This record gives sequence, C-alpha cells and structure tokens, in this order.
Amino acid sequence: MIPSSQAVPSLRGALPLALAVVCAAALALIATGCGEREDPILRLSAEESLTLGKQFLEQEKYARARRHLIHAFEVEPNSRSGREALLLAADALYLQGSTENYIKCEAKYRDFLNRFPTSDRSDYAQFKVAECLAARVERPDRDQEVTLDALEAYEELLRLYPDSEYLPEARQRMREMNDQLAAHELVVGSFYNRYGGTGICKAAIARLEYLQNNYPQFAEMDQALYNLVVAYSRCGDFEKAEESLADLRRRYPDSEFLGEAKSWEENKIPDLRRLWEEEEARRAALEALRAARTGTATKDTADAGEGSDEGSRR
Repeated sequence: MIPSSQAVPSLRGALPLALAVVCAAALALIATGCGEREDPILRLSAEESLTLGKQFLEQEKYARARRHLIHAFEVEPNSRSGREALLLAADALYLQGSTENYIKCEAKYRDFLNRFPTSDRSDYAQFKVAECLAARVERPDRDQEVTLDALEAYEELLRLYPDSEYLPEARQRMREMNDQLAAHELVVGSFYNRYGGTGICKAAIARLEYLQNNYPQFAEMDQALYNLVVAYSRCGDFEKAEESLADLRRRYPDSEFLGEAKSWEENKIPDLRRLWEEEEARRAALEALRAARTGTATKDTADAGEGSDEGSRR
C-alpha cells in the first residue's frame, strides 16, 4: 500500500492537467456556440432577403420584416431590390406605429430621397415623409411645430411632383393640418377669453382674428365668432362685437353657440357697456382736471413773469 504522504503529491500534479482539459473543452463549446448563433439572415442574398421581408410584412410581423429588408438594402444598396427594400423598411416602421417609429420612418424616407432623387418612387417617399410627421401631430392645446412641418412636407409634394397620384390625398391631409392649426388658435383664444382685463382680451382678439383671416374654411368657425363677440365686448369694441354676432347668426343659423351668444348679448354686454361708459367718463374727468391744473399753472407762471417785469421797471 502506498503511504498517504506519497499519494498527495501525485494528486496535486494531476490538478493542473485536469483544469487545462476543462478550460479547453469550455472554449470549444463557446466557439461551437458562437458558430451556431451566426445570424442566418447574413447568408441570404438581397433578393432572397427582400422576398422574406415582404412575406413578414404581409403577416404584420414588422420587426422581422424590417431586419430582412434592411439586410437586403445593405447587401445591394443601389440595386432595384435594395431600393425597394429601403422603402419597405420605412413602411414597416410606419405600420408598426409609435412616436419613435414615426421619427425613424421619416428618416428612412428622407434617406431614400437623398439617395435616389430621380426614382419613380420619390413622390411616394415625399408623401410618406409628410405622413410620418402628420402621425406625430399633438393635440390642439399643445405646440404645433410638427403640424407646421407636416404641412410644409405636403406642400413640397405638390411643388415637386405636380402629377403625383398622391396629390388628392395630400390635399385632404393639408386641410386637416390647417384645421389643426386653426383649432390651436381657437383653443388659445378661448383660454384668454376666460380672463378679464384689457390686455388679455386683446390677446384673444389677436388669436381669433388670425384664425378668421388665415383659416376661413375652419369647421368650427361659429365657435370662433362667438369668442370674438366675447373678446370684442370685453375690450369695449361693441361695434365689432355686434358685427361678429350678426355674422354668426347669418352664417350659422343652427349653431349651438347662438344660445350662448344671445345670453351674452342680453346679460353681459349691457353691463360691460355701462362699465366702459363709466370708465370713459372717469378718464374724461381726469383729463379735464389735468387740463385745468395745467391752465392754472400756466396762468400763475405768466402772472409771476409780469410781476417780475414790473419790479424791474421800477
């Protein structure tokens, strides 16, 4: 029997060898695993990847479609397949939705326009740039910068591609964008109308007159006219308030705001007119007092001057 004192050194000598074998096996497994994880999309040609991307797009599997379409574009960016794949990748982002994807799809459509400005699909790309922006439009009570950008993109389509098949839809969308901008002015003007004071009512009038002059086809113009009646009368311009009220009655005989306008005319305008008359009378009295004081001061100064001259002569 081998003494235990001799067995221990033998075991210690075997440990480094065992560890080396284990490490080698682990490295082999890792290498094998990495080989198995290679993205199979990378083996596809542009045409094959485009075909699969279209299939996933039809199945509404937008993320998988986008991976295949982007690969097809990257493999052959200047080929027919590559150009089609770039547009479809943008379409996949648009169809998937969300603010983030609308920003990304706008960038991809713009990329297509920059790369292929003479393509027969460039009008479609321009139209979709506008659509991506329109999809991000905020509520009327929020900032409307994106709305203005969308409107500009639709106008660019009309300017650059006057024969495009997308013009009818673009014109309809432009009307919607203009209505959105008009609604913003109405919301802000109505908000100002909730507060009294000359400064605030002047701000309301500025917003509502801008709406009236720039968006004459606005679907809610009756509400704008009612708010003008309120703002004009609060600012003491009762003649314009009456004109807006007459305009409201003539153009919108069935408007839901006619009842509110009539109530305002009967209950609010008389009180406001009386207050403005009192204010004007007070201002006139102050002006008269200032004039009287100025006249008295001038007479005193003249009398003092005459007295001084008389003293000098003596």
